[in-house]
Amino acid sequence: MAGHEFPEPADRRQVADSPVDPLAADETRHSCDPAFQHGVVVGFDGSTSSERALAYAIGMARRSGSGLIIVHVANRLPTTVWAGCEPPVFVDVPDHRTEVLGLELACADYLSEVPWILVERGGDICHELEEVGREYSADAIVVGSTHGIVGRIFGSVAGRLARRAQRPVVVIP
Repeated sequence: MAGHEFPEPADRRQVADSPVDPLAADETRHSCDPAFQHGVVVGFDGSTSSERALAYAIGMARRSGSGLIIVHVANRLPTTVWAGCEPPVFVDVPDHRTEVLGLELACADYLSEVPWILVERGGDICHELEEVGREYSADAIVVGSTHGIVGRIFGSVAGRLARRAQRPVVVIP
C-alpha cells in the first residue's frame, strides 16, 4: 500500500457548504487513513542517515504491526533579502525530489513488509515532523542524526525535535 498525501493550501477557502464548526472543518481537512493511526513517522530525504532511520522505522512498524508514515519536508527559500525592518518572506519552492523519492520507495522491496505512505510538507523540518506525528497520533518519530558543521552551528534536527516533541523521538546515528 503506497501513496502520497498533498496538503491543502492554507489560503484555500471553501465557498459552498462551509461547516459552521471550525473544529469540524479542521478534522475533515486532516482526516487520516485509520491504518496509519498510531503508526511510526520517519523523516526521509534520501541521505545516508535518513536511509538508516527508514530501515529502523520499518522494523519498528513491522514489530508493532502499524503503518509507516514517511515524511519528506521540501525546502523553503527566502524570496527577499532582509532589508531594514522588513523580515524576509518565505515561499514554497517546487521540490521535485519528493516525486523521485516516491518512485524510489515504491520500487523498494524492503517496504513491502509494512503499509506505508509518503507525505510531502514544506517548512521547518522539526515542526512538520511533529505536526504529522500529531495528525496521525504517531507512537514515535524516527530521524537520522546530522553530521557536519551545519548541524553544529544551527543545531541538529534530531536535537531540536527531541527537545520539543510531544512523543518519543528515536535518533539513529
